[in-house]
Amino acid sequence: MTRESFVAQLDALNRELEQMGSLVQQAVAKSVIALVTRNTQEAQAVITGDEQVNSAYGQIESLCLGLLALQQPMAGDLRRIAATLKVITDLERMADHAVDIAKVAVRLSGQPLAKPLVDIPAMAVLVQSMLNDAIGSFLRGNREQALAMIAKENEVDQLHRQVVEELQRLMKQHPETVDQAVQLLFVSSALERIGDHATNLGEWLIYRQTGERTDLNR
Repeated sequence: MTRESFVAQLDALNRELEQMGSLVQQAVAKSVIALVTRNTQEAQAVITGDEQVNSAYGQIESLCLGLLALQQPMAGDLRRIAATLKVITDLERMADHAVDIAKVAVRLSGQPLAKPLVDIPAMAVLVQSMLNDAIGSFLRGNREQALAMIAKENEVDQLHRQVVEELQRLMKQHPETVDQAVQLLFVSSALERIGDHATNLGEWLIYRQTGERTDLNR
């Protein structure tokens, strides 16, 4: 494989990664919309659409392994390929969390909510912003954009704590809400985990550029 061909394959890798990132972004957004509206059709679309994410994962993994097998990458290119393999794992797990949220939306469909959803949608907005920053920073090598996720991650964690505290109080005061509250706790935890995976992408960008691991989940 010539250097020109290798560079073209790396460009193709970026395009595939961008497409996978877009699929994951859509899944997260749709899962929360499905929850807020209790729209089972939207939720089911997220659940069935996970197969596209899994397929994208397989395609990118094969492309990365092919590049490693056919070319002996120099240090920078090697880190780029290795980081991409890590990134698609994080993206695939984010999509799994979106599916989990969609399944909660299905379970809660037709039920009146015990309390208005305020903090969970706010978490979702922040998490979607982090995911956009994470994918964009990795694709474009923007370290500053990756570091900007730290503040958003802290906000997500704070909102998650608020959700946990409020739902715990709700369950104590109104035991009949326990089943629904547990489901909403599950959603909040899923969103918090998506935020963690988003910061992982920023960490993989820094590793790709420097060869060093940096903890952005502070």
